[in-house]
Amino acid sequence: MAQPSRPGATHTVVTWGASADRQGEGPADRSYRLIVRTSVGGSGMRVRLSNAFGEHPVTFADAYAGLRKQGAEVVRGSNRRLAFGGARSVTVAAGDTVLSDPLPGKLAAQSDLVVSLYVTGAQGPTTGHGMALQTSYAAAGNHAAEEGAANWTDTTGSWYWLDAVSVETPRNIGAVVAFGDSITDGWQSTTDENRRWPDYLSHRLQASRSTTVKGVANEGISGNQVLADGNGQSALHRLQRDVLSQPGVRTVFLFEGINDIKAHTGVTVDDMIAGYRQIIEQAHAAGKCVVGSTVMPYKGWSEFDEAGEAVRQGVNDYIRNSGELDAVTDFDKIVRSPYDQERLLPVFDGGDHVHPNDKGMQAMADAVDLAALDCDGA
Repeated sequence: MAQPSRPGATHTVVTWGASADRQGEGPADRSYRLIVRTSVGGSGMRVRLSNAFGEHPVTFADAYAGLRKQGAEVVRGSNRRLAFGGARSVTVAAGDTVLSDPLPGKLAAQSDLVVSLYVTGAQGPTTGHGMALQTSYAAAGNHAAEEGAANWTDTTGSWYWLDAVSVETPRNIGAVVAFGDSITDGWQSTTDENRRWPDYLSHRLQASRSTTVKGVANEGISGNQVLADGNGQSALHRLQRDVLSQPGVRTVFLFEGINDIKAHTGVTVDDMIAGYRQIIEQAHAAGKCVVGSTVMPYKGWSEFDEAGEAVRQGVNDYIRNSGELDAVTDFDKIVRSPYDQERLLPVFDGGDHVHPNDKGMQAMADAVDLAALDCDGA
């Protein structure tokens, strides 16, 4: 358990995150109004803009942050300009990221934050998060400063360039990063309702008086694998950027593996264990705890076969019994059918026999031992 902080002692903690990946071409002279839900509250909010997958510099000529009223409309008086080293615009080189200056004032927990970016120098591939399950907005020209919604007529289901938001909190407050694939990313949960399992976990953490872990960053990518690049860089290759670089992270919640197993790539139990061990070792070396979850059942999915199921069972045996993780949450046990343990319980099945629905997402979050997240590192 983290110790109480000294009066006035603060540090930076991630309050929202989404894993960056390569997206399609981003047109110049366009504004993006991105809607994200905070976890922990704090002061001195900063946004991180990423050009990690760009092949050219990108210029953010204007950037604002405010609170959402509804749709693309911002609460009157809340939309304030962000600065970068004191300047209103910033150019980010290909492969780089940039942090905004702290924005004075407080940002509440569980807020709908609106980050509006006016992009003038964009060409080639963009950086962003493709499956946001959140409606954001776009418009031709510069409308970043506007509080109204009239000009924000285009919608998008992706987040562009924005990959993290952080706040200043008391020093004893920490964060957990949910590191996973489409199940963590929230596929089959209700769009625009923040019903991914990390969202439900965030609600539990905010309500709990027994833990000082309050920040949650969702670093899931649909289709992601532990070992191989494909839909996003592999968990091994993106661990530093998406997880360990986030401020105030106390615990990594590792929940990956189903895509390696069901893709018929010939991956073995030993291959998977070797990948998990590398992630655990790197996280421990960075002073983070690692909580792992078992891989959930997928019988009924088109790629299911007994060979893959045997690998899943072997991987789950390692996760449950190796003692190499700091703690284990047994999602497999929570969501599987008691009548056929290779299948999701029908009441939790989002319809494709892999991804849980809203009820399943909440059951997963409810199964997490909050005390296991509240550690001081390995």
